[in-house]
Amino acid sequence: MDLQAVIESLPRYGEPLLVTIGVTVASAALALVLAFALGLMTGSRHLAVRTPARVFVEFFRGSSVVVQLFWFAFAMPVVLGIQFDYLIAAGIIALGLNYGAYSSEVVRGAIAAVPQGQLEASTALNLTPLQRMRLVVLPQAWPEMIPSLCAFAIMLLKASALVSVIGILDITWLAGLIGKQPGQDRLLHYGVVLVIYFVLAWLIWTGMRALERKAKRGIGIDAKSVKGRLAPTVATGGVH
Repeated sequence: MDLQAVIESLPRYGEPLLVTIGVTVASAALALVLAFALGLMTGSRHLAVRTPARVFVEFFRGSSVVVQLFWFAFAMPVVLGIQFDYLIAAGIIALGLNYGAYSSEVVRGAIAAVPQGQLEASTALNLTPLQRMRLVVLPQAWPEMIPSLCAFAIMLLKASALVSVIGILDITWLAGLIGKQPGQDRLLHYGVVLVIYFVLAWLIWTGMRALERKAKRGIGIDAKSVKGRLAPTVATGGVH
C-alpha cells in the first residue's frame, strides 16, 4: 500500500527535481568562475593580490555553509539592505561562494604543478603572461584539475539539499513533506531521493570522465588512465 502511494506521488518530484538541478548547475558555474579567479590570485607573487584572496578563501572554508545560507537569505537584507527577489538566488550564491573557495585550491595546485621548464621556455619565446597562461599553463593544468573538480561537483550536488532549510522546495523537502501525509511512507520517499541523487552523481562523473579524456587527448596524453583516476573520485566524492 505504501509503495503504491509512493509510485503515484512520483510525478510530483518533477518540478523540485528541476530546482535541485538548477541550483547545482548555477552554483557550480559560479564556483568554477570563482575557483579560477581565486586560484590565480592566491598563486600570485604579489602580496596585495594574494592576501585578499586568501582571506576570502579561508573565511568561506572556515564557516558553516548552513550559516552562510541563512546569512544570504535572511541576515543580509536586514544588515546590509541587500534583498534578493528569490530565495533560490541566495542559495545559489551561498553554495557557489563556498565551493568556489574550496575549489580554488585545486586550481592553484594544478597551476603550480606545471613544470618550471615549460614556463621558462614560454618566456624565452617572448609570450605575454596572458599568452603563457592560455597557451602553456592552462592546457596542462586543466586535465589535472578535473578529477578533484568532479568530486567537488558531486559534493555540491549533495549540498544542494541544504537549500531546503531556507524554504526552497527541492526534492529533499518534498520527500519530507509528502512523507508526512496519510498513507505515505517517509522512509520510502527518502529512498526515492537517494536514488535520484545517485543517478545525478553518476551523470556528473560520466560527463567529467569524458571531459578529462578530451582534455588529455588535447595535449597528447593517453586517456586510458582516466577511468582509474576518476573511479576513486566517485567512490569518495559520491558517498559523503
